[in-house]
Amino acid sequence: MTLLELSVEYRTNAEALQERALLLERQQREGMDEASRVRLDDRIKLLRTMWREARDLAVLCERYYERGYRRNVKYTI
Repeated sequence: MTLLELSVEYRTNAEALQERALLLERQQREGMDEASRVRLDDRIKLLRTMWREARDLAVLCERYYERGYRRNVKYTI
């Protein structure tokens, strides 16, 4: 698998994570008890973190071999 192919997978996963987070946010707004709301909030935060990382890794893999591309410091050694 090439980095470009891997970037497509990361981007697909990022979109799925974002959709799930949006769905949970809608459920949270519809009204529920406080305990359920707190649990959903924790899940949404985790999904948002996973979404950002998948999105950043997709960009990194897409542009890894481009000359002059300034990589995300978070993912460089």
